[in-house]
Amino acid sequence: MSALEIENIRKTYGEVETLKGIDIALESGEFLVLLGSSGCGKSTLLNIIAGLAEATSGDVRIGGRSVLGVHPKDRDIAMVFQSYALYPNLTVHRNIGFGLEMRKVPTPERDKAVRDAAKLLQIENLLDRKPSQLSGGQRQRVAIGRALVRKPEVFLFDEPLSNLDAKLRMEMRTEIKRLHQMLKTTVVYVTHDQIEAMTLASRIAVMRDGRIEQLGTPEEIYNYPATLYVATFVGAPPMNLLDVTLRDGRLVLSGTDTSLPLPSRFREAAGNGRDLILGIRPEAFRTDGAGLSIEAISEVAELTGPELVITALTGNQRLMACLPPRTPIRDNEKLTLFFDEEAIHLFDRETGLSCSRGQ
Repeated sequence: MSALEIENIRKTYGEVETLKGIDIALESGEFLVLLGSSGCGKSTLLNIIAGLAEATSGDVRIGGRSVLGVHPKDRDIAMVFQSYALYPNLTVHRNIGFGLEMRKVPTPERDKAVRDAAKLLQIENLLDRKPSQLSGGQRQRVAIGRALVRKPEVFLFDEPLSNLDAKLRMEMRTEIKRLHQMLKTTVVYVTHDQIEAMTLASRIAVMRDGRIEQLGTPEEIYNYPATLYVATFVGAPPMNLLDVTLRDGRLVLSGTDTSLPLPSRFREAAGNGRDLILGIRPEAFRTDGAGLSIEAISEVAELTGPELVITALTGNQRLMACLPPRTPIRDNEKLTLFFDEEAIHLFDRETGLSCSRGQ
């Protein structure tokens, strides 16, 4: 039995369809990240799971039981919000235990649950403080602690780290990952941050315009994007997309004399004169003399610290390459960028779908 089943969920507001038939089955202990840009429907879907919004049609089952029409407090879920949603007049101890207090859990049992959660989150020394005396990261730990003591079937996180600075976000990502590995809880986590998605998820649902573009492991999403949208949304810098035409079994880059052999996994894309889009991730390029190659002219070199990011022109098309930081490249220098055949992605120009077999 799946811990969470989302079956053909649709949501409309008047004539606007926000969710267009979402289907996901989540096994116990999975960490699902709903990833997408603002307005894609990910928070709406989370709110429907939580009972904070009603679906227009479809079903949501938690532990095999339909929860449509069930009050949020009776759904066996706990939610962590972006805003922390702490009571400013209560201590950390009472904030963590507030839900148990409302459920009339006996004081000794409640205190033990609070102290166990505080120990797990390493905030035992903060139990007597008020939220105003805490940092942003500490407040988020308190909000997570309040969810932990409930011991729910499913944890829901709604962009919980978006209010934190970069250093705290990294620390809290590690903390959430550690907690999930220890507790084996089932999690649905909403974010627009691809780094959070890639580092935390056991599976990612990339959403766009109320639909799921692709559902898979982080490795599948990154290495085998099913659509152009997924290819460009996941990855920083984003995947390079170059116009090519298939001629006599070779991929000819538009505006250049460069042609590349068509990898065997794309044989089904065969069709002389067919216009396609070639995708190569910036980190796939190197400057040594091995593999396939593309000629380019460097425009801008940006040192980020761990890598040198090159913007270059090949014909009239622009691409980016991530190279080792000490690579000796100057502006307006002619480059030969090498890459392996396995780095090639091909997409249909009309549909945006991957041309790889099985997709």
